Order: sequence, then C-alpha cells, then structure tokens
Amino acid sequence: MGDMFRSEEMALCQMFIQPEAAYTSVSELGETGCVQFRDLNVNVNAFQRKFVTEVRRCDELERKIRYIETEIKKDGIVLPDIQDDIPRAPNPREIIDLEAHLEKTESEMIELAQNEVNMKSNYLELTELRKVLENTQGFFSDQEVLNLDSTNRAGGVDEATAQHRGRLGFVAGVINRERVFAFERMLWRISRGNVFLKRSDLDEPLNDPATGHPIYKTVFVAFFQGEQLKNRIKKVCTGFHASLYPCPSSHNEREEMVRNVRTRLEDLKLVLSQTEDHRSRVLATVSKNLPSWSIMVKKMKAIYHTLNLFNMDVTKKCLIGECWVPTKDLPIVQKALSDGSAAVGSTIPSFLNVIDTNEQPPTFNRTNKFTRGFQNLIDAYGVASYRECNPALYTCITFPFLFAVMFGDLGHGLILVLFGAWMVLSEKKLARIRNGGEIWNIFFGGRYIILLMGLFACYTGFVYNDIFSKSMNVFGSRWVNNYNTSTVLTNPSLQFPPNTSAQGVYPFGLDPVWQLADNKIIFLNSFKMKLSIIFGVLHMVFGVCMSVVNFTHFKRPASIILEFVPQILFLLLLFGYMVFMMFFKWVSYNAKTSFQPETPGCAPSVLIMFINMMLFKNTPPPKGCNEFMFEAQPELQKVFVLIGLCCIPWMLLGKPLYIKFTRKNKAHANHNGQLTGNMELAEGETPLPTGFSGNEESAGGGAHGHDDEPMSEIYIHQAIHTIEYVLSTISHTASYLRLWALSLAHAQLSEVLWNMVLSLGLKMSGVGGAIGLFLIFGAWCLFTLAILVLMEGLSAFLHTLRLHWVEFMSKFYEGLGYAFQPFSFKAILDGEDEE
Repeated sequence: MGDMFRSEEMALCQMFIQPEAAYTSVSELGETGCVQFRDLNVNVNAFQRKFVTEVRRCDELERKIRYIETEIKKDGIVLPDIQDDIPRAPNPREIIDLEAHLEKTESEMIELAQNEVNMKSNYLELTELRKVLENTQGFFSDQEVLNLDSTNRAGGVDEATAQHRGRLGFVAGVINRERVFAFERMLWRISRGNVFLKRSDLDEPLNDPATGHPIYKTVFVAFFQGEQLKNRIKKVCTGFHASLYPCPSSHNEREEMVRNVRTRLEDLKLVLSQTEDHRSRVLATVSKNLPSWSIMVKKMKAIYHTLNLFNMDVTKKCLIGECWVPTKDLPIVQKALSDGSAAVGSTIPSFLNVIDTNEQPPTFNRTNKFTRGFQNLIDAYGVASYRECNPALYTCITFPFLFAVMFGDLGHGLILVLFGAWMVLSEKKLARIRNGGEIWNIFFGGRYIILLMGLFACYTGFVYNDIFSKSMNVFGSRWVNNYNTSTVLTNPSLQFPPNTSAQGVYPFGLDPVWQLADNKIIFLNSFKMKLSIIFGVLHMVFGVCMSVVNFTHFKRPASIILEFVPQILFLLLLFGYMVFMMFFKWVSYNAKTSFQPETPGCAPSVLIMFINMMLFKNTPPPKGCNEFMFEAQPELQKVFVLIGLCCIPWMLLGKPLYIKFTRKNKAHANHNGQLTGNMELAEGETPLPTGFSGNEESAGGGAHGHDDEPMSEIYIHQAIHTIEYVLSTISHTASYLRLWALSLAHAQLSEVLWNMVLSLGLKMSGVGGAIGLFLIFGAWCLFTLAILVLMEGLSAFLHTLRLHWVEFMSKFYEGLGYAFQPFSFKAILDGEDEE
C-alpha cells in the first residue's frame, strides 16, 4: 500500500553545517517545513546555549515591535495585511539595519509620548485653573467681595492680621467627584464645623493625560478663619489628592487671570495639535513596514531557537544536528542545505546522512485542504503508530454517510450543502478572517466535512423520501386504491392489502404513500432498525479486516491466524448471520404467494430467532407456519454458535502459547548465534546498528514487544483483550441502533415543527393570514435552523464520531504514536495568529 493509506516513511538524518552557513540553511529548511529537529543539548541549561545572546536580541526586538504596535493601535491606525507577500528571514546585514531603525523609532515614540504627557498635564492644570476661576464667580456674594476688597485696600495688613480682625480666608481647588463627600466630612471633623465649603460639579469630564480616560471632577472653595485651620485644610487636600489653585479675591483680578489662562490654553492646544499630527505621520510611516518587521523577527528568533538544538563538534568548526525527515522529502532537504550554503558563499557544502535507529519515528500523514479535517478527527482520538493503517481515508466516506443515516432529510441536507459550498467557494476570502472566534475556526476547518455531510444527507433524505417531513411523488406511487368513492368517504381508515394494492416496487427510496399511512411509524421503525444493524455489522467487519492490513505490513502472519481469524469468525457467524437472515426474510416471504408458510404473516422475528439461537431454545410457530426459514437452519445455527464459542479460547490462548513457544526457540537460536557471530567477527570490528523494523518485537507500528514481559502478564493482557472483544461485539452492535433512534427522532421533530408551527399559518386566510403566515414562517425557519440543523446536526455529528472512535477504530487502530512537528515558518506564524 502507498503512503495514502498509512503514515509516511521517516528517516533519521544527521546534518553537518558550517557555522557561517547555519543561519541561512536553517532559514531555507524553515521555508520548506519538512524537518523535525531533535534536541542534542538536553542536559544544557537554556541560558548556557550557544545562540542565547541572539535569542535575547530577538526578544528585545519583539518588545520594541509590541510597543510600537500598541501605540499604533492606540491611534486607531489599521495595520496592512501581508498574507500574500510574506517576507523571508532577514540576513545578518538586514538585522543590523532593522535593529537600528526600531531603536530610532522607539526612542522617537517614547520622546513624543513623554512630551505629549507633559503638555497634556499642563493643559489639564490650566483647564482646571480656568474651571476654578469661572466657577468661583458665583461663590462670592457682593458683600463678600466688599469685605475682601477692603482687606486688600488696607495696605500693609497681612492675611493673618485680616483674619484676626474677622475677615474670612479661602482655599480653592479641584477634587475627584467620588471623593467629595468624604472630603467634606473630613473638613467638618477637623474644623468642628468652622469651615464653610461651597462646591460645583463640572459638567464636562476632563481627560487623564497618561491614560486618556475621562475624569469627573468638582470645583470647591473652603472658607475659614485662622492660619492654623488653613494649614489643616491644605493637609486634608493633599491627602485627598485635591489640586489647589490660586484664586484672587478681587473680581477684576479673577477676570484678568481667566483671560490670561484662556490665551495660554489656546497656545498649548495649537502645540498639542501639531504634536499629534507629527506623531500620526511617524506612526503611519512605521505601520506600513511593521507587519513585515514582526514576521522577520519571529522567523529570526525561530532560527536561533532551532540552532540551539544543534551541537558543536570538537573542533568548533561544524554544527551537528539530528532530525526526522520524510524519505520523500530528502531531496528537498538536500537542496535547501545547498541553497543555504550558496547564499553565504560557503565553499564547504553541508552534508545530510541517514542513520539507522531503533527509536520509533514520528507519525506524518500528508494531507491537503480536503483530507485535513478528516485527519484531525482521527488524530483527536490518538495519533496513529508509525506506519499504522490510517483510517482517515475511509472516514472521508463512512463518516458523512453514517451522519446522513441519522440526519436523512433532503431539505436539511440542502441547508448544510449551501453552507458548506459557500465556505468552500469563498475559502480564500474567508481564510483571511483572523478574529472570527474559536467556533468559526472549527466550522471553517471542517468546511469539506460539512459539505459532504450535506450531500450524503440529501441522498439519504431522497431514500427516506423526506423533505421537511413531507414526501415527494417523483416516480408515482406503486400502491393502487381499489375501493370505490362511497367506501372511501364512509370509512375513516382503509387497509391496502399488498397482494392486491401493490403494483410493483417504487424505483428509488420509500413510496410516498407511506406519508399517509397510519402504520407509518411501525414500518419506519422496522426499516431503520434493520438498516442500522446492517450498516453497523458491515462497518465492524470492515474494521476487523483492516487489522489484516496492519498484520501484513508489520510481518506478523501469526496474528492473522491467532487474532483476525477467530475475531472475524465470531463476528460473522453470529451477527453476520443475523444480517443474512434479514435479507433472506425480505426475499423469501411474499404477499402474493398462495403457500401459507411463505406469506408475511408467517415470517418469524429475526430478533427472537437470534435469541433462541444463542440460548438453544425453540418458539412454537403460529398454526400453518414454520418456525425456521429453511430446513437446515436449526443445525446450521448450532454449528455457528459452537464455532463462535470455540473462537473465544482460540483468541484467549492462541497468542500467549505462540509467544511462549517462539520465545524458547529464539533464546536457543540467539545463544548459538552469539557464539558463532563472535567467532566470525574480525578483530576490532563492531556489529552494525540494527535499523528500525516493524516486526512483532518492535516497539512501533502497532506491535507490542513481549521479550521482557513475563508470561503471566501476557496471559492477563490477552484475557482482557478477549473479554473486551467478545463483550464489545455485542455492545457495539447494539450501539449502532443509535442510527435508527436519531433518524426517527429527527423525522418526528421535523414533523412536529411542520404540524404545530407552519401548518397553522398555511390554514389562515385573508390579509391577516398573509401577515400571520409571514411571521409564522420566520419562526418555523428559526426553529428549523436552531433545533433541527444546529442541535440535531451537532448531536448526529457527535454520535457519528463515537461510532468511528469506539465501534470502528477499536478493531484495528492502536493510536500510540506521536505527531510529526516540523520546523515550519508557516506553522509558527499561523499558531501565533490563532493565539
């Protein structure tokens, strides 16, 4: 089988790169994205590695880029999208220029930001002073103005003397509005009620110079008497972070001061505007190149992180690295190394050697945009062991088909088709959406799964003849009404005997007449239940057969005899026989025959027959009927049950006894081989390393090594597997009945929505009926999308996922591998965008 059916063949390679070509060579490998490096410096501290200085340098560049990006976003400038023109990793000369440019830009931005904060602080102080001067105009009455003016006219009299004579002093300022009440209470306490406070809330908020957030403040004037009380008030103002401003007591002086402050504010506003324009021009210029710089620095940092995984040889003239590479990509890796050496003019080429190893390689399944979604479903259960059969290829068909069996409705399937087709046809435009959220990313990543699920749902909906709970009479019903008009009108229900009313078989799917039948649910129950068992057994048989592919690839022929044969016999002779009896029952019994034992009334129940088969019991048939469908059936059933019972000890003891026998022979052969081998080795020779192989004793590829495991553990392990398989064969077959249950539930929900919602609007008449139908149709569409498409679709999706993970893949899939994670710039950038 090719690599399409299993993971790619991997090779462990060793690289020898000259130090001057290391940066460019790793850069080329990052662009190709097909190499997974191994850490050769596991015991070396991260801060003691060779390129830690360069990594710190990249961290500093990233910090500067983040700071500039924050400033750009703060100004509302949109960064350009460069998905179509992603720059390559910079060379050392470009790194120096980039570092100098970022240093200059950051310094300029810090200086501009600091100047802007200083000017905004001055602007805030002047604005608060203006507000204080304007709002205190109403705080002073005419009498207060006269008293204060008389104090000023008394030349040579200081403020303390004036207050001693009975004149009032005052302090004016601004305080945050949320602190006003506590501030007023504190002033009352320290002065024992001897402070008179007047305040006025500012209508417009002020802006914080550092953060730009709005601040709501209040202007206050505190009147007092005495120098000691004045000092106390100033201390309280300092404690409450209130800003105090000089406020002349003279009305004329206040007017003059307001005019001067307004003039200074206008000048400062002009300077702030010019500073903002200069800052915007600088940021607009930087924003054009910032995304490219960010990608270049990320690539550079990833290169140095990767170089830290390399080891320096003894002569300090060569870097040595180890990596996993898909064997198909070896020529690409060699070309990347040669291009990296040629880019710096290195005369000594880089070497790539494939080395042998017993270590299990990583698992790499090459996917495209169509198969990636299905591969993700498989990997979510467990990454396949190395070179194990990959079920994702078959899941592309079985997953949407089993989903459609539960979601069979032509109308609902068409909705999924339209949604999936829209995402597929517009995938290039939709792939640019970066902030769509996690749910959108899940839907878009599974766009091909949704499209196929919709197509298969349309197919099964056509088979069920179900479109929004209604049927289509495409080919014309094959049932004929043989009753006259009076009989039809006078009888609420009539029976159509198949021998007289059925005129052949409906060409495709269900006959639309079943939509009108009273026994519709009974018929669909029997039909869909049998279909679910048939599909379930076929799915499990396919899973058991897939184990043969693994056994053959890993050269384990004994496992075919000791595991596959008893498993497939147990499954086919019991449940495969039950499926055969369903088909035989459909074929053997006919309503138009005159032989009574072959009429539908004499058809035995397959379920009762299967139970009697397992319990070796008999059920008396109705009079004139036969208990069995053919003569040799009872003897054949006994043989099948006995063979199935014999398969249990076959599975239980076969493999442990084989391991025990082969272990003795291997020990004897190894003993002789070591003696002769040592004799044949020449002096000074060493045995060649053994390459990784997929035989039974290897650790990879779905095989278990049993060399060091005691026989008691092997017996216990095999007993667990045997019990699990026997019991799971029964439980898994019953588990496939969820196909019937969810299909029936989906059809009934759809019918309930039609009968209890939309049909109410269709029964209305007149203008009011038209308006009512419009509203009811909208509600019906909403319920259909929310309940039947989204909720029922998600439920069917999860049940289908369980059928694949548990019922299908447990028959052959081990999933003990680890994923291949190549060093790829694309994966690094995509991962950071998702974060």
